[in-house]
Amino acid sequence: MPKPPSTDAVPAIPDVLLVVGEPRTSEPLSALLELAGYRTVVVDRATHAGLLLTERRFDLVILDVTLPDTAALRHSRRLLAPDRPAVLLLTGTGEFLGSLPGGGTGRRRGVGPGSGTGGQPAASGRVAEVLARVRQLVGSQEPAGWDGALRYGDLVLDDATRRARRGERTIELTPAEYRLLRCLLVNADRVLSKEQIGRHVWTDPPTDSAIERLVSRLRRKVNGEQSALIHTRRGFGYWLGGTVQP
Repeated sequence: MPKPPSTDAVPAIPDVLLVVGEPRTSEPLSALLELAGYRTVVVDRATHAGLLLTERRFDLVILDVTLPDTAALRHSRRLLAPDRPAVLLLTGTGEFLGSLPGGGTGRRRGVGPGSGTGGQPAASGRVAEVLARVRQLVGSQEPAGWDGALRYGDLVLDDATRRARRGERTIELTPAEYRLLRCLLVNADRVLSKEQIGRHVWTDPPTDSAIERLVSRLRRKVNGEQSALIHTRRGFGYWLGGTVQP
């Protein structure tokens, strides 16, 4: 039976503070970040965020610049400290505006309406685009000794090369299959609904049949002639792990 992922040299889970007033933006974004392996805290006021920043460390702050109280963060000592978190700027509808690097990279700047966007153009408000920006800002903060690969038993997914292998067998993946396998590995031994998988793998909501076809293709590639790792729990969704249902 495959063993659970090794706890040796496992990367620390990045902590993300979402400061977004609109639930229609914060809820799907938080869900997608959790599926991608981030730990999120969601607040709808900048003043509340300021208090949290004095109490604990975050790797990234995602800030809705349209909140009326963003001035509370503009001169936050935590956001001006040498080891400050990176900041990603959004509108309330999720449109990307720009980003400020974390401590030690770039000039110190205040955060709030009218602050610079680092010269980056406005991008799509889709949460998939925001996730890509998040990975750019905090995806390189893994601890020394971690090789950037996700593992479950003899299954290995290399984030750097976007390649997978099962034991000595190489698994060729399409981009959608890669995103699905990464989602399943990050959430190993946890049943994921079609809705959760759809948010992580596709930009636009997919049909149930599209999800079923993708899971079926990936299952054939991963399982092959070896013991099954990708399973279906009827009426609930899919999971990657041993034969015992979560």
